[in-house]
Formats: sequence, C-alpha cells, structure tokens
Amino acid sequence: MTALMRAAVFAALVFSGLCQRAFAQDVTLTSRDGALAISGLLQGYDGEFYRIDSAYGLLTIDAQGVICDGPACPDLTAPKAVIRIVGAAEAGAALMPGLIAGFAKHQGFDLILPASPDAPTRLSDPATDKVLAEFSFEPLDPAAAHAALAAGRAELVIASASDPAFGIRTIGLDPLVAIGATDNPLPALATSDLAHALTGDVANWADLGGPDMPLVLHGLAEEADLNRALAARLGRKIAATVVHDTPADLARAVARDPWALAVTGRSLVGPARPLGLTDSCGFPLSPTPLAVKAEDYPLTLPVYFLTPRRRLPLVAREFLDYLPMPTAQQAVEAAGYVGRSLDQQPIAADGLRLINAIQNAGDETTLADLQSLVAAMQGAERVSFTFRFQDGGSEMEPHSRDSLVDLARLIEAGAFSGKTLVLAGFSDGSGAADANRELSLQRADQVLRALQQAALGLGPEALPQVAAFGEALPMACDETPAGRRLNRRVEVWITPAFGPAVAKDTAP
Repeated sequence: MTALMRAAVFAALVFSGLCQRAFAQDVTLTSRDGALAISGLLQGYDGEFYRIDSAYGLLTIDAQGVICDGPACPDLTAPKAVIRIVGAAEAGAALMPGLIAGFAKHQGFDLILPASPDAPTRLSDPATDKVLAEFSFEPLDPAAAHAALAAGRAELVIASASDPAFGIRTIGLDPLVAIGATDNPLPALATSDLAHALTGDVANWADLGGPDMPLVLHGLAEEADLNRALAARLGRKIAATVVHDTPADLARAVARDPWALAVTGRSLVGPARPLGLTDSCGFPLSPTPLAVKAEDYPLTLPVYFLTPRRRLPLVAREFLDYLPMPTAQQAVEAAGYVGRSLDQQPIAADGLRLINAIQNAGDETTLADLQSLVAAMQGAERVSFTFRFQDGGSEMEPHSRDSLVDLARLIEAGAFSGKTLVLAGFSDGSGAADANRELSLQRADQVLRALQQAALGLGPEALPQVAAFGEALPMACDETPAGRRLNRRVEVWITPAFGPAVAKDTAP
C-alpha cells in the first residue's frame, strides 16, 4: 500500500461523512488485497500512476498497488498520456510545433499532425500504431492559465513570468527591445530614458533626443506577461495610453504611428523598427545571442514552462527533460528565440568592449593593466557561460549556479578537449583598484572550487586556469546598481592548449 493510499485511509476515518459524494464517479481503485477502495474522477494515467479527483482531493496512486474498475479505466498495455499546455498565445504558437516534432523524433515516435486547428498533436508507437500521447495547446491569459494548472485542467503553462506556486523549466530567452515607427529617426535610446518613458515621466520625444513631438506610449493589457515583467523591473506600472490585445497588434500599430514607442520581445517586432539601446553612460547594448545567454544584455524576458506541484505523466516529464537537448534548442532558435545552447565567439571580434574599456578606464587602471588584458585576450574565445555575484561579496546568483552545473557537465563530456579553459574574473569600479583585483581573483577561485565540487572525477589538468583583471574591462555603467552588477562577473574563455598560459601570476 502506498503512502498516499494510507493518507486517504486516514482521511476516510476522520471524515467518514464525506464518503458519499454527490457526483458520478467513473473509476474505483481497489488495493490488491481488497482492503481499500477509492472512487473518483480519473484525471490521468501515465503508465505508472493514476491521478484521480476523489472525496479527499486530487490523489496520485501507484498503479502497481491497485486494480482499476470502471468505464474510464485506461488500457494498461498502451496508456495514452494527455498533455494539455496553456498560456501565452504567441510563444505557444511559435514554440510548440517545433518542440513537439523534435520530441517525437527524439523518442522514436510517429508524429500525427492535427486535422484541425483545435485538434491535438498525437504521438504514436511506430510498431503498433497505438497513440501514446496527445499534446494540445490553448491560449489563455495568465490568471486563467495558472488556475487551470492548479486545478489539474492543464499539465504545463507557457509563460514569461514565474509564480512561486509552481515549478519552472526554462525554454529559452527573448530579449526585449524598444520599437518605434518604421521612419523613426532616433538612432539610440538610453535605458534610463526608456524607463522614464514607460512610467509616464517623459511625454515628449524632445526629452529623449528626438523632435519636439508628443510621445505616444503603446502597450499590452496590464495582466499580460510582458507588462508584468516590465512593471516588476521598474517598480511601477506601465503608463501606456494605447493598449492592444496581442503583441502582433502592438507591433503593427507602432509601425504606423510616427510618434509611438513600445517595448516588446525581439521575436515579436514584426513591421516596427527596433531602436538601439545604450546604458546611462553610453555603453551600447546589443541583444546578440552570446550577450543574451551571458546576461550581458539586461533586458531579457525568459520563456518558461510552469509545472504543477504534483507528479506529471511520464511523457510530460520526458518532454521537460528533452528541453536542454540540441534539437530542442534548435527548435527554440528557429522560432525566433535565443536558446540555451553553448555559444562562443572570438574575443577579438568584440573590439567594442576594448574601446569601452579604454574610454571608461578609471584613474587607477593603468596602461600596463590594459596591455596585460589585451595579451591575455589574444587568440581566445569567450563562451556564453558567465558567473555573476551579489554586491560586495563572492556569493553567486541563482542563474550562475545553474550555469555552473552545465559547464561542469560539458567539461566532463570532453567538450573542450584539446583546449584550455580560463576563468577570467572582473569587478565593478567601486573601491580601490588593488582591492577590486583581489576580489575578482577570489570570485574566479570560487567558481573553480565550485566546479571541482560539481565534477569530482576531473583531474587538475581538466580544470580551468584562473586570471583576474579587476575593473579593467567594464561591461556597463558603474554609476548604476544594474551596471555594477553586470561588471561583477567571471567570464569563461577558451584558448588553444598549446598557447601561452593565463594564470594567476600573470594577472595585472
């Protein structure tokens, strides 16, 4: 007898008056010794567990311990999993077809495309032609989607905002961009100015460096995921004067309105014109895939699956486990989002970072510091793993801890065989340069120690080297908390194994 069955028995003893429920019950699960029986509405069967809505609430019961009786009892030889996905319309429509098709191929199932827009996609066993799973997607606003997940009417919610009531699996990332009309002449917009415009503190383009014309702020409904995410970052509601039902409607309206301004996901720009962004010190912000994955680009909206606090059907769990696979990430990127796969580029290709480093070098950053940095960067490539830390300390942020596990797995799998990894530590510009250099070294050392713990089987030769450069290569403006957070980081570089070593004693 399972623990859940025992819990149900206890509930029956305490609340025996509830045993006669006033609605039709379509299955009865009886323990194999005949001592216990629970009736209820069957919610699902995944080949391992029944989930029924009983007089005691939703119960998950091990199929091996019970016998099912009733018209809704499933075929135990080929159970069909029903995976109902609800949530954000645009993300669901863009992502789900490719992800389901890739999952079917990965599992060796045949894919049966829906016969009509409201029909499910079916996955069948190629040997028997029996349908093993049905995937469906229904667009719902966040409140309705969360309610469906909590009530057991859905297995997954696709969303861009988290909810502490549910678990989270990241699908991909959608960088946010400011958009204007197709003929908007403004070359770039500072994020601080954009924030003032979004909250209604700026109402004229002249205050943003444009013509003396009224600014028309477009947006989505207050309950939309995008609006919720923006409001959470700004600490205030978005003061849109023109509200649209969908991001597609938003983009089309902004493209036609010569004095419109809005923020949307890069995948949803449509006919509108993306406006360049800078931080408050003039550092350009470009949503390249590497910058988004490394969190160098601060305006990024994650795309999640929200998961319930109950056991999901086996096929749903396998589908979630499939998300990090290369084919799944290819489907994410084909839909216009930024995937989670490893990205890398030659450091020399990002000359803008060096220009910014020279232009914004503080009085304590010497020519020798910059020369040492350039020497270390020669021939190296940067990968998209970046580790960031809390203000004034060496504690990694949650996203960085997840990246650490991914990096450890790649090192164990030999992804960097024949090359040397370098953990390059950097700091913000607060405080003395020598202290910042030491702090950046401590942070790089901490990442190294954490990697050793995450991959205990690796020898010293497989682990990265460590270098520290303090405040010599700022990513963003040190005058703001957000800029200082971006600057406190440990980057991961790749250098040829036969190249010059970059070690602690070569740091400036």
